Amino acid sequence: MTARSDFRFFHRLRVRWAEVDMQKIVFNAHYLMYFDTAIADYWRALSLPYEESMVAMGGDLYVRKATIEFHASARIEDMLDVGMGCARIGNSSIVFEGGLFRGDQLLVSSELVYVFADPATQTSRPVPPVLRELLQGFERGERVYELTAGAWADMGEGAGALRREVFIDEQRVPAEMEWDEHDAVALHGVARNRLGKVVATGRLLSEAPGIARIGRMAVHRGLRGGGHGAAVLRLLEDAAKARGDKEVRLHAQRSAEAFYKRLGYAPSGEPFDEAGIAHIEMRRVL
Repeated sequence: MTARSDFRFFHRLRVRWAEVDMQKIVFNAHYLMYFDTAIADYWRALSLPYEESMVAMGGDLYVRKATIEFHASARIEDMLDVGMGCARIGNSSIVFEGGLFRGDQLLVSSELVYVFADPATQTSRPVPPVLRELLQGFERGERVYELTAGAWADMGEGAGALRREVFIDEQRVPAEMEWDEHDAVALHGVARNRLGKVVATGRLLSEAPGIARIGRMAVHRGLRGGGHGAAVLRLLEDAAKARGDKEVRLHAQRSAEAFYKRLGYAPSGEPFDEAGIAHIEMRRVL
């Protein structure tokens, strides 16, 4: 892989002062860190929270070999794109190839060889079929998560687990405020990764004739910014539109206000406190 077009996935970074040496170019050891950082972002692109996903698959990945080849130097303030792709999968090994680009210019190329192994003994194990299929599918351009919508009886186990992680454990929302009678009548949307874990969720209610209310939007902490929340939101909007609603309303946490604005929502009214968290109502015409 030597051209930008060879890669589907890119991680963008800017060269920092601390990464430049006395020659005023990036110190060679930092390039391996750049590729390792890109690998971490690659797992997010697969909709895999790394640690818990490896536990679910009964193993972990260990670096066996890491090589880099220098073609040109990066300098302070350069905006760099680190391309990363799965090149080969053996019985227990996975080979990634990387390319560090400034614009279309290839500066550094890399090969990283990982071995899937038992964490306790670090003895190799076959790459799990689900991981093999996920990596190959991603490189073919397939979507790595599935969107579904349904009743609480069908979606509640996965959606509820994620909501507990996000709202109760992370944001300290009292449990008695999180669970209510609306779950039983709402339409719940979820995004599930290839391991079957719910990584994003939200629910749709009817507030008044022609007016929908979306709420309980949650995304796995390690996957935020990856498009999962937007995908669930659009899923619920489509369901609202299909049943004849003309407008969607929601209570947005102020920290997520910019996210909803990018998706066409506008603030309505004054900010308010809900469960000890600053919110604002936002609306979108369907």
